[in-house]
Amino acid sequence: MSTTTRGSWNSKLGFILAASGSAIGLGNIVFFSSNAYQYGGGAFYLPYFFALFVLGLPIMMLEFGLGTMTGKSFPLALRQVSGRKGEFLGWWAIISALFITSYYIALLGWAFGMMLGAFNGLFEPGVTAPFAPFAEPSPEPSAMIFFFDLIASWKTIIFILIIWSLNMLILWRGTSTIEKVVRVFVPLMWLFMICLVIRGATLEGGFNGIMYLFTPDFSGIADPTVWKGAFSQMFFSLSLGLGTMTAYASYLPKDSDQINNSMLVSFLNCGFEFIAGLAIFSILFVFALNPAGTTLSLSFFVIPQGIGAISEYAWVVKIIGFAFFLLLVVAGLTSSISLIEGPASALIDKLKISRAKALAMIAIPGFIGSILFGLPTIVDPDLINNGTLGLNLLDITDHWVFGYALLVVGFVQTVLMGWVLGADKLRAALNKHSKIKLGKWYEILIKFIAPALLLGIIVLSLLQEEGLYGHDFELAGMNWLAIFIPIFWLVVSIGGAAYLTTRE
Repeated sequence: MSTTTRGSWNSKLGFILAASGSAIGLGNIVFFSSNAYQYGGGAFYLPYFFALFVLGLPIMMLEFGLGTMTGKSFPLALRQVSGRKGEFLGWWAIISALFITSYYIALLGWAFGMMLGAFNGLFEPGVTAPFAPFAEPSPEPSAMIFFFDLIASWKTIIFILIIWSLNMLILWRGTSTIEKVVRVFVPLMWLFMICLVIRGATLEGGFNGIMYLFTPDFSGIADPTVWKGAFSQMFFSLSLGLGTMTAYASYLPKDSDQINNSMLVSFLNCGFEFIAGLAIFSILFVFALNPAGTTLSLSFFVIPQGIGAISEYAWVVKIIGFAFFLLLVVAGLTSSISLIEGPASALIDKLKISRAKALAMIAIPGFIGSILFGLPTIVDPDLINNGTLGLNLLDITDHWVFGYALLVVGFVQTVLMGWVLGADKLRAALNKHSKIKLGKWYEILIKFIAPALLLGIIVLSLLQEEGLYGHDFELAGMNWLAIFIPIFWLVVSIGGAAYLTTRE
């Protein structure tokens, strides 16, 4: 077996940009806005900031501290502090993250296709799609019809291959190439988003959207789903429970100030979400569009429709549309490279293999998975559900893997770090090299409050499930997918975690 030397960041700035880039992704740009609209505009900030301080920041500190304490990737770091049960959790998180990575890159492939389409069809009338509702040419430009035409085409597989290739290129030399890329990509994301804020705020009616974001409607604040939405948003937004943050922190010196680093990354992430909320609300309210919907619909249908009406000049619309989807692709890449780096660092540490071999072990099954999620085969021509086989696979997988894996990992790792290692030892390790000292309250958060909240979210979500999918799933001849996919994920993730944990 060939060995490899673990990488290291050239600067603290490189690490902060990489970690914040990991946290900032598609969900920050559109999912936050959708949640804020559904849960009372400004009222959403109360549970959102509560979630930041009692869940997001404490667990971010935990994962960063775990990385620098051990100098190892997530599974082996957990093994060092809590034995084989910890390593098993780490591998289960890593394998589950690979499912998420596969469909996340399929989404990026579609965003890449929409980006190219901004100059060729997206903002033009007459588009059709091979589905019954969209068989006739559209009288006006329609982002929805263009999107369904795109995902029903085999060219999306080429776009997915391009995105995977870009990830491999960025990750080829580890921290050195990651740092070079994020130094360009992360500031670029901020620049694009600030430009959208300025443009949205200067449109007639745009300020009304901004005011809605600052005008809380507290009538629904007692609804438990509001708090569930805020806690889920915070946990997913900060890339917790994926093994990414521990892997990134393991490349830092042991005397790094991880309390300060956690605060910087968390506030950068939340700041970007806030800026994104301003941009999207201002644009949507100008055109009286309803942003209440999924990340998918908001990204690919609603916002492009607003952009299409933003100017009477076609070339202006095309440039803004291209810039928006370029923003999605760039933001997605900074997240996808971190999703791949987590398992890559774990395989390198465990198997003592080269980076190239580790990346190949991830890319081959990952690319196959992305192809499955991008399959353009039409199985629902009337668009009663999701239209294509790939999108149906993605929807079901997202519901189970993304909806539960991260929360379960977060719950178990707080129990392991709080009760097996000891929250007092974790606090002492974090305080040792920090200018800001954590008090006894941190131990209470890690041992009691955080696991109780995460367990509560998991149980509440399971109780609200309707069947094995969350709602009625009807797909002629393929209803078995709703049962097969969660079982397949559990068998692969649990079996793979058990195999890697016992391998010496």
